[in-house]
Amino acid sequence: MKHIILGISGSISAYKAADITNRLMDKNFQVNVVMTKAATAFITPLTMQALSKNHVYTDVSQERNPSEIVHIALPQNADCILIAPASANIIGKIAAGIADDMLSTLVLASKSIPKLIAPAMNHIMYDNEAVQDNLKILQKRGWIIIEPREARLACGAYGKGALATVDDIVHSVMSACCRTED
Repeated sequence: MKHIILGISGSISAYKAADITNRLMDKNFQVNVVMTKAATAFITPLTMQALSKNHVYTDVSQERNPSEIVHIALPQNADCILIAPASANIIGKIAAGIADDMLSTLVLASKSIPKLIAPAMNHIMYDNEAVQDNLKILQKRGWIIIEPREARLACGAYGKGALATVDDIVHSVMSACCRTED
């Protein structure tokens, strides 16, 4: 069984993390969910806990087991990390090495494992030079970028910024994290 960390950041498409979790579990992954505070406004930790059958992590200063530092231990036991959806905010934090929440802290503590990120935001934000530069930084560091789709966005505009399909995300995870097995 492969162990994946699913990071969820604040985006209207956070609800798709439920389907991503189910599909990864169908592929025999153990899914540990880490949510930013903004993500919890879109989908509840309880929903993700019920689906993943694991505790959901939202607060870097909340340790359930005093003998373990979760943001260090969790990535050390993972086979890969997926952030879906990835907001412009979390992309910028990771690119800049900022660790001010559970997800960004955990990423800095991760070892050399496959890391995938699926941006989801307004098309103007996605096209912004800062976001594009941050994605290039992540790609240079070995992150796999799962490109967003062109679609009708939450704001009503049509453009590139919609979260990739669940099929594309799961396929990318399988390709990156299961090279020797299927």
